Amino acid sequence: MNRAKLRIIDLSVPLDNQAKEPFPPEIIYESHEQGARQAAHFLGLKPSDFPDSAAWATETVTLTTHTCTHVDAPWHYSAKTAGKPSRTIDELPLEWFYGNGVLFDFSGKPAGYEIQVEDFERQLEEIDYQLEPYDIILVRTDADKTYYQENYAAIHAGVSAEATRWLISKGIKVMGTDGWGWDIPLYNQAADYKSNPSDGVLWAAHYVGKEAEYCQIEKLANLQLLPKRFGFRVAVFPVKIKGASAGWARPVAIFDEG
Repeated sequence: MNRAKLRIIDLSVPLDNQAKEPFPPEIIYESHEQGARQAAHFLGLKPSDFPDSAAWATETVTLTTHTCTHVDAPWHYSAKTAGKPSRTIDELPLEWFYGNGVLFDFSGKPAGYEIQVEDFERQLEEIDYQLEPYDIILVRTDADKTYYQENYAAIHAGVSAEATRWLISKGIKVMGTDGWGWDIPLYNQAADYKSNPSDGVLWAAHYVGKEAEYCQIEKLANLQLLPKRFGFRVAVFPVKIKGASAGWARPVAIFDEG
């Protein structure tokens, strides 16, 4: 590998107490001096036994599996997929989470816009590309730029149920967005449901997971930094949490510019 020609772009948002997502993390930062006191208690020593009375720095983090950049497992959408028990994040094949990336740019669409099959097809025609099974789909809405704004969870364009089915039909297993969620914002869904209380309004794209297996990456970032729309690799391995509906991830786009 020629590392001089290797470029890796971080596609994640940080875990940050200041984030304005509805379920932010709680991070408690513990200093080196606190670490010395902790280590001394654990080992039967005095804090002053450590150089400068300082040992390890640590952090204690409280969060949901859907806080910050993460991968949703089929179990998140429903208890069953196609009539069988849905798989949790630790049960999914790692091969799904490394593959060719394809970027769709919907940054010009307004918040609440619902991306349709024809929107994806139009962009594939523009970039002259045909989807391949196990491509990893990246949807750019630029919602990550509002991660520290109060309206973060309401600012993204979302993907329709029909478009989600269409992507799955192309052999796509992992699809992601820089929005807070894959569907249109929950606030829009709730308003639609109040005026039209019927099935197919709430969480429509997520519920496609009742029909077929797929994973969503939510809260991506930096998609505007990708220098091309395809011809690169994406790695997005989720943390292995036993029986969980999601796993945190630090997705990256990998370019070999040799």
